[in-house]
Amino acid sequence: MGTRMIISTTEGAQMSTKKLAARAAVTACLLWAAAFPALAANTLKDVRYAAGTGGKVDITFEFEQPVGAVNAFTTDVPPRIAIDFPETENGFDARRLAVGSGAASAVSVVEAGGRTRAVVDLFRNAGYTTRSNGNLLVLSLEPGAAAAVASAGVASPDPAKRIDSGIRVSAVDFRRGDDGSGRVILRFNEEGAQANLRREGDRLFVDIENAQLPADQQRRLDVTDFATPVTRLEPSSKNGGTQLVVSTEGLIETSAYQTGNEYVLEVTPKGIAPAAVGQASGATQAQRYTGKPVTFNFQDVPVRTILQLVAEESGLNIVAADTVQGNLTLRLINVPWDQALDVVLRAKSLDQRRDGNVVWVAPQAEIAAFEQAREQARMDLENKSQLVSEMIAINYANAEEIATLLTDGSKQSQGGGSGGQNQESGFLSPRGSVSFDTRSNTLLIADTAKKVQEIRQLVAVLDRPVDQVLIEARIVIAQESFARNLGARFGVSGADGDVVTSGSIESNRQFLNTVAQNNAALARYNQELADFNAGLTPTRPTLPTLGLPSFSDILNSTLNAPGLNASAIAFSILGEQLDLDVELQALQVEGRGEIVANPRVITANQREAIIKQGEEIGFTTVQGVGAAATATVQFKEAVLELKVTPTITQDNRVFMTLGVKKDEIAGFISLPGGGEVPRINKREVTTAVLIDNGQTVVVGGIYEFEKREDLTKVPFLGDIPGLGNLFRSKGRDSDKAELLVFVTPRILKVAGASR
Repeated sequence: MGTRMIISTTEGAQMSTKKLAARAAVTACLLWAAAFPALAANTLKDVRYAAGTGGKVDITFEFEQPVGAVNAFTTDVPPRIAIDFPETENGFDARRLAVGSGAASAVSVVEAGGRTRAVVDLFRNAGYTTRSNGNLLVLSLEPGAAAAVASAGVASPDPAKRIDSGIRVSAVDFRRGDDGSGRVILRFNEEGAQANLRREGDRLFVDIENAQLPADQQRRLDVTDFATPVTRLEPSSKNGGTQLVVSTEGLIETSAYQTGNEYVLEVTPKGIAPAAVGQASGATQAQRYTGKPVTFNFQDVPVRTILQLVAEESGLNIVAADTVQGNLTLRLINVPWDQALDVVLRAKSLDQRRDGNVVWVAPQAEIAAFEQAREQARMDLENKSQLVSEMIAINYANAEEIATLLTDGSKQSQGGGSGGQNQESGFLSPRGSVSFDTRSNTLLIADTAKKVQEIRQLVAVLDRPVDQVLIEARIVIAQESFARNLGARFGVSGADGDVVTSGSIESNRQFLNTVAQNNAALARYNQELADFNAGLTPTRPTLPTLGLPSFSDILNSTLNAPGLNASAIAFSILGEQLDLDVELQALQVEGRGEIVANPRVITANQREAIIKQGEEIGFTTVQGVGAAATATVQFKEAVLELKVTPTITQDNRVFMTLGVKKDEIAGFISLPGGGEVPRINKREVTTAVLIDNGQTVVVGGIYEFEKREDLTKVPFLGDIPGLGNLFRSKGRDSDKAELLVFVTPRILKVAGASR
């Protein structure tokens, strides 16, 4: 197959026609000279042209012998046609023939290696045909813009139009890129497939005229679930070849490349740079390219020639090592030039190293060996350098922590025994050492002068004050209670000798006991008084204090009236020996309370701070029984605590991990074996939050609501309509409690601080 190369760019050409023509001639010569080294067997004698009607131009090439097969290719930017004459010498005296008619500007002829190439510079893209007649070859330029090629006689058609029925599509695959792009991959059973991309509206068409599509690959693929601009893939057989229709949605950008037996089409949402060509789908981060988009189509072209073309497009000076050899078949469509360079290097296992605008290209193994040798030379030189000692005073940081940072893993032994070799893997060289003085907070460095300078620069970055953060928390506990009770009490009391009537048996017994005690005390007094009057005792007895009968529960026995603090109105009927009492009671209690705690603490950036206030409650627990019992005193905290670790972000906000705790004593629980333990009400919030400097945020809240209604009544009597209200008591209670935690961070700037 003859060599075919198409080079175009998506941006308009900024060079003059003359400059483009010169570049085209030189490039054509280089490509041809490298691709066709052979001896000449024919001679080009003359080149002439004739202008026809309607803008048609015939360019005639005259040879000494009949013309054999020729190879032709075209480029879009700049527009030109190139024809290769293998085994032909250039006998044409003029290197350039000015035409200036129709679409033709001029014809340039160059020879190298026994081969001759004719380059026709065009004013615009134009179709052409070739025909041969003996020792004459006629190139006819059509006035149209479509670049179609036809053949006549023994002339060879454009290699891109050839059909190879042996090529088949082996797989149609789809992958999603990390940037949301869709990647369509066509794989063929062998190299040589000619894929052409075109766009119509929201559909992309990939036509492969020389590849067959097996029946098992003719299936529609719905890729909507991948969340890319690509929604559907529809491969089908068409006109003896294969056509793939890619349906898209939204604004998109496309790029495609073909190398070996694989064709890749990337569809990217507009505004997002395409991912690196050939990059694995599992890559964590796609490389971005910024070069000018270009289109390359190479058929078995030397790699060194391709690198030269990339250099012309990029403006870089590409230096290829002598070991860069071989040819490459490659097709890139609308691909940035730096991406195209990576594809070429990857296809031939090459690598690059850039220094300014000079790029060195060589095989990967050669570059790796060169860098290894250079690094070894650097290490050898460093090992011979004289060590210097220096003390570095630390102002704000901790010298021990910095020493640990510098030495952690800095020396690792390679090999074993005396043959081990130290290598540099930290901030110190293999011969370097560091120590610290805690008292003066000073580092002691012993290393090469270069390393000491690097460590000094590193310490200057680390040894800086950090900003501080004032954390203010407000804990608000709001309580509200309401209680209402309404009821009535009846009572009766009376006494007749030793017969007592009251509201309960307990009261009756208490009354009788009091009367009996009073009678006994009076009896003793009368006896002592009689003894005194009879002169039996020298001291006159004292009249005893008599206890009054108590009827404390007269009005409570059967009616379960409200509490003692209730407002009451009573009505009594007093008789000679019997009293009847009636009491109505009502109670309403309302209470509101608010507890506010305001802990505040200042801490450095990324340093934990804790503030707590409260009490430790002592309690006793008993273990064992009887004489073997042992009492143990323990303590439990009931405190208000604020624990916080702030981190100041680069955008001057504060990220905090904080815990707020508010404990209260609720009472004590008695243990069966003896002793008691406290019962503590706990309120705690643990969270992480990102807020602006000086902003107040509610980091937690608990709302409690309790409502209760009670009804107490005398059986049967409390159920009597109307009258039953006198024999029952109603109560209604409601309690509300709400806990809110407010946090406000404020950044306190420190001069010279770094974050």
